[in-house]
Amino acid sequence: MKNLQPDTLVKNPQGCHVTSSVEVPADAAKVWAVVGDFAGFDAFIPALSHIEMTGEGVSSLRKKFFRDGNLVVEQLNTRDDDARSMTWTTIYNTLGVANLWAAMSVEALNTDTSRATWTIIAEPAQGGEAGLPAFKAFVQGFADDAMGNVLKMFA
Repeated sequence: MKNLQPDTLVKNPQGCHVTSSVEVPADAAKVWAVVGDFAGFDAFIPALSHIEMTGEGVSSLRKKFFRDGNLVVEQLNTRDDDARSMTWTTIYNTLGVANLWAAMSVEALNTDTSRATWTIIAEPAQGGEAGLPAFKAFVQGFADDAMGNVLKMFA
């Protein structure tokens, strides 16, 4: 009989690296209240119909339900409200993403201006190296749309 060893399907992605950043005319704490709300991404991603949470804080799970029927399940890995940053990992999705790690952060530029940055490292479920350019364009467009909506919320 084979000896079972610890294993996991969650792995750090090696695919594309995408960053979307917006300079927001608002106090960093106010911007963090929006983009730092792990359960509230539907406020700036209109493609989401709703979000369901299981648990609270680090290790909690977020189920993002898309209006088109897609589903993404993510786990909160880290959260630091003082530094205004958090990271998460996708553990299940129907969007064709093999592995995804993401970070959201907000930095104060001055008393009434801040920068919100969404960083994503992801791999496509299919297509390999040849599929990376189209996959990266999809992920970049999604992040840019969402962060553009954050900017509109404070403009």
